[in-house]
Amino acid sequence: MSVEVIRVIKPELADPAVDATAGSPTHVELSVVVPAYREGKRIFANITRLIGELDKLGVPYEVVVVSDGNTDATVSEAKRIESRAVRVFHYPMNIGKGFALSCGVDQSVGDLVTFIDADMELDPANIGGFIDIMRSSGCDAVVGSKRHPQSEVAYPTFRRIQSAVYQLLVRVLFSLNVRDTQTGLKLFRRQVLKEALPLLAIKRFAFDLELLVVANHLGYRHLCEAPIKLDYHFDSTVNLGSAWNVLWDTAAIFYRLRILKYYDRRRAQLRQADQQDNSAAGANPGG
Repeated sequence: MSVEVIRVIKPELADPAVDATAGSPTHVELSVVVPAYREGKRIFANITRLIGELDKLGVPYEVVVVSDGNTDATVSEAKRIESRAVRVFHYPMNIGKGFALSCGVDQSVGDLVTFIDADMELDPANIGGFIDIMRSSGCDAVVGSKRHPQSEVAYPTFRRIQSAVYQLLVRVLFSLNVRDTQTGLKLFRRQVLKEALPLLAIKRFAFDLELLVVANHLGYRHLCEAPIKLDYHFDSTVNLGSAWNVLWDTAAIFYRLRILKYYDRRRAQLRQADQQDNSAAGANPGG
């Protein structure tokens, strides 16, 4: 799929200085990717709150906001944020949260990459704890979990039951060593995303699961769970239709992994393409 991604320029600010080179004065250690859909009413306040928490960490950071085909005020409100650490990207069609996250990772430069939903149901103050866990454990990813004993979760009973049943299904199908794959706050080492994201097929509902399954399949099995604070919003875009789509995508992931061996074949195709590109470049060094 070819999609034109537009960077939203904030003319009142100088161009944000971000640099992926270690040791550079503007080197970014942490990238925070924020997918946004229909968040015009609250994105300004939510990103401002996020920046306030990130400023406390003492870590060079950037915030990459990705507007997933919004037609409301999401982009114009995000443009109001007066911080050089914030960059806003937009594309014209609604493709899904998974695509927005992949797009955000492509535009980011940090050694560590955090995902957090724009509605800020998940407290951004938890990000510092995620970084501490990754540094102390050396894990490949830190996954926010509603089932962590230290989590503070305000969540309807039906959603709790729905989530518990789904996670049981996930453990049976994929043997992932995590109790909650769908919570929207996660922290990854960039190398994990660099290898896993090009193999993914899902753009919408079960993106989080597919990412963890593929990372596990690639050998990135050291995952740590972390406590989160969740304040559930009753105007969330998640509904029964979305739950059914997640189940359908979950079955598709299992089929691709166990039956089609799709991820192995896709990885081999990408390696072959890279080898061909390298060979072509070597044959024509001045081209």
